[in-house]
Amino acid sequence: MKILYFILLIWLTATTGAFAHKLSIKGVVYSKSTNTPLAGATVTIPAVDKISTTDRFGVYTFHDLAAGNYEIKITYLGFEQESKIVEVNPLAPSVLATSYLASGSLQLAEIAISASQAEPANIISAVDVQLRPIQNSQEILRLVPGLFIAQHAGGGKAEQIFLRGFDIDHGTDINLTADGMPVNMVSHAHGQGYSDLHFLIPETIQNVDFGKGPYRADKGNFGTAGYADFRTRSALDKNSIKLEAGRFNNYRAVGMFNLLGATARQKGQNAYLATEYLFSNGYFQSPQGLNRLNLFSRYQGVFQNNTILSGSLSAFRSNWDASGQIPERAVTDGTITRFGAIDDTEGGQTARYNANLSLDKTFTDGSYLKNQVYFIKYDFELYSNFTFFLNDPENGDQIRQKEKRQIYGYQGTYQKEATFLGRPLRHEVGIGLRYDDINGSELSRTRNRKTTLSEVQKGNTQELNTFAYLNQTWEVSPRFSVNAALRFDRLFFDYTSLLEADANQTTQRSAESRVSPKLNFTYAVTPALQLYLSSGMGYHSNDSRVSVLAARKEALPAARGADLGLKFKPVEQLYVTAAFWLLDLDQEFVYVGDEGIVEPSGRTRRYGLDLSARYQVNKHLFLDTDLNLARPRARDEAKGNNYIPLAPAITSTGGLSYQTSHGFKANLRYRYLGHRPANEDNSLTAEGYFLADAVVSYTLKNLEFRLSGENLFNSNWEEAQFETESRLRNEPEPVSEIHFTPGTPFAVKAGVTFSF
Repeated sequence: MKILYFILLIWLTATTGAFAHKLSIKGVVYSKSTNTPLAGATVTIPAVDKISTTDRFGVYTFHDLAAGNYEIKITYLGFEQESKIVEVNPLAPSVLATSYLASGSLQLAEIAISASQAEPANIISAVDVQLRPIQNSQEILRLVPGLFIAQHAGGGKAEQIFLRGFDIDHGTDINLTADGMPVNMVSHAHGQGYSDLHFLIPETIQNVDFGKGPYRADKGNFGTAGYADFRTRSALDKNSIKLEAGRFNNYRAVGMFNLLGATARQKGQNAYLATEYLFSNGYFQSPQGLNRLNLFSRYQGVFQNNTILSGSLSAFRSNWDASGQIPERAVTDGTITRFGAIDDTEGGQTARYNANLSLDKTFTDGSYLKNQVYFIKYDFELYSNFTFFLNDPENGDQIRQKEKRQIYGYQGTYQKEATFLGRPLRHEVGIGLRYDDINGSELSRTRNRKTTLSEVQKGNTQELNTFAYLNQTWEVSPRFSVNAALRFDRLFFDYTSLLEADANQTTQRSAESRVSPKLNFTYAVTPALQLYLSSGMGYHSNDSRVSVLAARKEALPAARGADLGLKFKPVEQLYVTAAFWLLDLDQEFVYVGDEGIVEPSGRTRRYGLDLSARYQVNKHLFLDTDLNLARPRARDEAKGNNYIPLAPAITSTGGLSYQTSHGFKANLRYRYLGHRPANEDNSLTAEGYFLADAVVSYTLKNLEFRLSGENLFNSNWEEAQFETESRLRNEPEPVSEIHFTPGTPFAVKAGVTFSF
């Protein structure tokens, strides 16, 4: 690894003396309906086999051009294609061309493949967002290919996440952000990396930037198995009001309203307000009474001095009851039904308030600077009962986990285009910090959510993460590019116990650092085939309450990974991606919720295959499928006892999408999760499932009517499963077996949207 550090340092140092190109074409691409920049549009010059991708400002650049006239073609999924002629001559070495694209139909033929793209558009995400109807905030996560979720404590709790052979719990090994703001909660009362995305309104999501493995320099803590950044719309095409109702007393209302008029839009100013209210009793015998309220407002201004100012404010509150996980034996002997409960007083409440501000600016020399600041206020209170009467036969084992926190953050990025050995080079430097001030993080034993029996753990935590990275992307040739980066993270942990027994104890402190190198290669074999090799290191941090006591290697254990993959377009209507991958962790974390500790579980290794395909059969019909295979194992355990509990070995999703120009759309989807070990020796199995869902909609002028069905075959499936040792009230001895949360039975929902 020291040799890799040395090579990267030479590379990063040697490229700082580069100089800018002389003859070029620069252009900017806007959406015609909203007058906002289109990031990720593909721009080509067919005559000289050049390709570029628009950046945050909708800007693209072509260098090393001889004098003459060039035909430029601009494509963007879901918009009409545009062609124009641009002249380049020595008297105008940098030509600026402006384009406005009108909304159109989705065509996979518009996808182009090239190694020269500085930041390739996430094609899969762009296609899926346009084709798949997102029914609720939980389905936002499913936009990441191969990612599965499970809900096991009522609709208000964050989902359990599965990806690349990981049971990620609630976010330990995936870096989740929303418009650049962190979603993962460090040193959370319920578990390290806890990630609740319910504060996002699905209709506001414009695209998802995602990736797998620890290969991005700008993604730090938790970015081991992958990352996902959910990006909201910069503007609304229309105002809308949506009303939905479904089985199990499921009701939802969404309103989205432009706040500025047409004159402001022509000047590059857009602002809107989005609101969401949800109520659901769920399909359990004990109604969950889920209430959720979301408010979100966003402003974006594009100014003539190449500046974009974006800001958003949001508020989210939710409260619910839950039935939790139930033991198989209680269902088998008829004590309860599969939708019953042993302790139906579980549940909780949570709230999140966000303020996010960013300023993007492009300078006259083509360099780019972005500054972002954010503030998050977060409250959380959760009641759970995993073991029933195991520890306290009289009162039961219910626990309360509670905290309040404020998060302050800043991140800045500077980019500059230059050359190295006569070829294009992009420098990127990033710095930032995140400070979590957590008050009253608590684990207490309770009864019926009303009586506090004892406090197990209570304290205040301050955690600071400072980081910096240097990232270089060199276009060695029009077909071959190299990316090299170094990231440095320094984390500071403070923990002060508030328990009476620890009243005289001083604050415990520690600090640890992590250096993460990245090295990635991309080669376009042909205009239809791109190969890539990605490699790098990442990390996931431990809980502060453990890190102040842990040895250095336990605070920030490293992840080392590599992907060998391809992007292939054998015909105009088919887009395929595939990757063989390997990921090693120095240490996995297992959170023991009823004890308030994180247990290190040793080294692990995972390898597998990801395969995705998107195919347009004709103008109206689309097919998609994702297949993900993984072999997860503990490296320090004997064979036969080295299984990783709940880690999936095979998952697959896919579907058919049909849409006409007359307003009719239909979507049929499936989800498959294979059987997986529930414990280390595979003596217990977590059962897999196959589910089918469908959505049909029809738009008539300003009205859209929608009907959806979930679990069309009414399968008896288990959404979440755990091996748990528990004891029921009248049992003399505890039993260790599968405890599960049942998945939803067949459910229908109808909705109508009015746009104006």
